[in-house]
Amino acid sequence: MIFAREISDPLTSLVKKIDAETLKNKDCKMGSFVVFLSDEEGLDKKLKDLADKQKLEKIALAIDNPAGPKEYNVAKDADITVVLYVGAYTKGAVKANYTFKKGDMKDKDIDKIVEDLAKILPEKK
Repeated sequence: MIFAREISDPLTSLVKKIDAETLKNKDCKMGSFVVFLSDEEGLDKKLKDLADKQKLEKIALAIDNPAGPKEYNVAKDADITVVLYVGAYTKGAVKANYTFKKGDMKDKDIDKIVEDLAKILPEKK
């Protein structure tokens, strides 16, 4: 689960990689989604364009109000928040949580998040 305030190059890179991993791990019933916390007019079209341009297949893109869902307590100064969890989020187990201020997410962070997907996937036999 990713919460984002706006579309950016680092976010797009992360979303592409998470989408590819979701497709690769579809037998494990891995799901992924991005919730954009924004009231920007025309964002729905931008997200459709993003999905088309990046050829996103499995990751869902959604829009919520700028504060985000109350029960998730998304930090107001966070530009991107990533939560890796197993089971239903509210009753499941969070295995990793990352928060980035605007401009702070780097390639090494994206690689670490993708690497940490192993924490929520069944062990390969």
